[in-house]
Amino acid sequence: MKGLLSWWEGLCKGSAILRFVDYNLRGIGQVMFQDNPLSGLLFFIAIGWGSFVSGMPQVAIGGLVAVIVGTLTAQWLRVDAAGLAAGLYGYNAYLIGLTFGTFLGLSPMWWIYVALAGAVTVPVTLGIANVFKGWGVAALTAPFVLTAWLFLLATYAFSAIEGSGLPMAAEVVAIDPAAANPLALGDFFVGILKSITQVFLKASVVAALLLLAGLAVNSPAAAAFAVGGAVVAVATAHALGAESDLITGGLMGFSPVLTAVALGAVFYKPGVRVAVYALVATVFTVVVQGALNVVVAPFGIPTLTAPFVLASWFFLLPRQHFEQA
Repeated sequence: MKGLLSWWEGLCKGSAILRFVDYNLRGIGQVMFQDNPLSGLLFFIAIGWGSFVSGMPQVAIGGLVAVIVGTLTAQWLRVDAAGLAAGLYGYNAYLIGLTFGTFLGLSPMWWIYVALAGAVTVPVTLGIANVFKGWGVAALTAPFVLTAWLFLLATYAFSAIEGSGLPMAAEVVAIDPAAANPLALGDFFVGILKSITQVFLKASVVAALLLLAGLAVNSPAAAAFAVGGAVVAVATAHALGAESDLITGGLMGFSPVLTAVALGAVFYKPGVRVAVYALVATVFTVVVQGALNVVVAPFGIPTLTAPFVLASWFFLLPRQHFEQA
């Protein structure tokens, strides 16, 4: 693996085009904290597979357009070279493109919307990073969430952008106990795998395996925490009586998966104490997911990765009690 990466790095040193490709691949990889172009490539293939199989190629295309625009914007704004090289200015843009491909109808204005939002994520990332710099907490996917929420809410005000895939605004009502059916073993495993793919807004078992491969080539610990986080999320959501369709569709587990990876394998050094801490945070993220599902329901927008951001911030702020990675 090191030989392959060294070969790739050698190619990039001699080509500005390949270096730009490297920035974008690392940006895709950073969606799950992987500063590795091979991880990014496997993630890209996974999302491409899931998008085309589901008949929604615009999801993969939107992600590609947005991450390219985001990287170009970062270069234009002359961001720090280390952050650019690590893909830290591409992952929020990539998620924006996937989101708009999922929830917005295709139109000529859709392309402008994707490109504009992808560009906007960069100054938003810089701004949030500056705010939290003194606290030593990363922006995570907050720039993506805030930017996407604003753009999605705006579709209700503009006729040229159709939010055909957005959830209908609804009054908050208590869940019907009949919707929380017991999970068969097969459904439990499907929920685990789809919790991983829903990080990228897709529900595909094949894509989940490719995503896990992308994690494992750079960080076996991250892959292990992703699986562990998905298991904990599905089990917790089911124990709390969440709607079964949400669990099996991975919609209660994608934010907990990110929390588990972030705390267990990225921002803290893996160990028993950190694993227990990440476990508690992962369970808490399921609760936050349920809470934010209720909060955004009247607005007709998805929670996106907001539960992960809030829960992770809460558990990263007391960082002085742990040795940082």
